[in-house]
Amino acid sequence: MTYRTIPHGPMRPFWRCRNCGAEWPCQPARLGLLVEYRGDRTGLLLHLGGLMAEARAQLTQLNPERPLDLHERFLGWARARD
Repeated sequence: MTYRTIPHGPMRPFWRCRNCGAEWPCQPARLGLLVEYRGDRTGLLLHLGGLMAEARAQLTQLNPERPLDLHERFLGWARARD
């Protein structure tokens, strides 16, 4: 029997992980992004910033009454540590 793996990618417009159902980017997605953008922290932050803007637009459409603070979820974890 063959099993196919489901990547830890975002399920739009809900921005939950397709694999584990956690808020995206989930821990496995974060690890994958760090590996993919190894040595290019600026590129990673630009990529995540674009995704954060897309998520904000889509999540606001789904629930306009709920204020969104997506900074830590999308960017806070990816900043370089001292």
